[in-house]
Amino acid sequence: MLEPAYQADVVVVGAGLAGLSAALRLTSAGVTTAVLEAAPCVGGRMATEKVDGFRLDRIGQLLSTAHPELRRTPGLDALVLRPFAPGVLLHSDGRRHRAGAVAGAGGARSARGARGGTRGALTVVRALASAPRSAPRPPVPKGAVPRARTGAPLGTPVDQARLDAALARLAQLPVERLLSRPELPAGQALAARGLPARTVDGFLRPLLAALLCDPELTTSSRCADLALRTFAAGRLCLPEGGADVLPELLARALPPGSVHTGVRVTSVSTTAVTTAEHGVFRCRAVLVATDARSAAELLPGLRVPDFHPVTVVHHTTDDPPETGASLLLDADRGGPVAHTAVISRVDPSRAPAGRALISSTVLGTPPDGVDTAVRMHLARLYGTSTARWETLAVHHTAEAVPVMRAPHDPRRPVRLLAGLYVCGDHRDTSGPQGALHSGHRASTAILRDLGATGSMHQADPASTAQAA
Repeated sequence: MLEPAYQADVVVVGAGLAGLSAALRLTSAGVTTAVLEAAPCVGGRMATEKVDGFRLDRIGQLLSTAHPELRRTPGLDALVLRPFAPGVLLHSDGRRHRAGAVAGAGGARSARGARGGTRGALTVVRALASAPRSAPRPPVPKGAVPRARTGAPLGTPVDQARLDAALARLAQLPVERLLSRPELPAGQALAARGLPARTVDGFLRPLLAALLCDPELTTSSRCADLALRTFAAGRLCLPEGGADVLPELLARALPPGSVHTGVRVTSVSTTAVTTAEHGVFRCRAVLVATDARSAAELLPGLRVPDFHPVTVVHHTTDDPPETGASLLLDADRGGPVAHTAVISRVDPSRAPAGRALISSTVLGTPPDGVDTAVRMHLARLYGTSTARWETLAVHHTAEAVPVMRAPHDPRRPVRLLAGLYVCGDHRDTSGPQGALHSGHRASTAILRDLGATGSMHQADPASTAQAA
């Protein structure tokens, strides 16, 4: 039984991936937990809008079968990952080139069953040696000026071999050794490693733009290496049904009544949380698991990072382009779209029968008339007219992804003092993997501070060991 003064052992402020995953680990260890969320639903930035049978992600962050926290996090056993076609398609000089092909990839997989491994993934560029250098040239839209072809985006066979070797080393390098490397902006680090400019600009820049939302490669080289390591060791994928499936699975795994939505927290301390609507929640510890700006409002002095803005434009058509389930990147940077895909080919559940869903990501500040600019760019990328495509939604998120400029600590402290903790991707690496990992670290710190019998309930030793 709880002491009468406490309404919960731990109050978690925020029901995004970080807060929900931490709450689930705490309750699995026998620690009573209440999750308070200001929004009317859980998920935070992992939101999916439902429109006429379509499921439209607001940010569209990419997952990977090699993300370890997808396998380690309790509650995600039922998560199904829908992989993209092996590797990526690069649009360069009017042609589409396949790169990063992964051998032996399967279809839909659960998060715990999709073990990326490195053996199949280390064909990242090697497959190009025996495969055709490029897909057939797509037709040039009427009025477009064809560009001269100057070669494949990966450069010469020697350049490809160097890139292959670099990715192979990254896939096998222990994370601790990777994080101990000298740190530079990613663009400078890649140039210093002897990779030719065409390989960097033609493949690594558009790939890292898709993975990190940073086309200028100002991200810490350590974080860029982590992203490339994940790419080389697994398959890019999407959660079946939309991004909001992850937080919904976590919330459903919590005891009934644990999550309270529509509750706005106005202040926190080590033993209480004050809300605008429901007074004070008394507890033994508080975990602030909101976005960085909201966390700084509750915890004065907490640093707020810069952010990469992201705009996602969703279109539908009954005559989709023939690119299969590929992620298409623009190596030429010839328009606002950084990457695009026929999402319904990757995950058919995201569109009604007979309709295709094409989702395209614009990084940075979107241009005026973003939909028109995107349509013109997509016509060149896909080699088809987009005039009859229907626009379903344009989602702009100004603070979508925390910036990770060098120097960046991917394991910023989650324990501020005994009884007060903070987590989120702004304390780790940006994105779902970082959010889950920071929640893991925060729950471990809380359990350690509360002791082996953190609440009046007996903790489950197996769950506690897993959290640690």
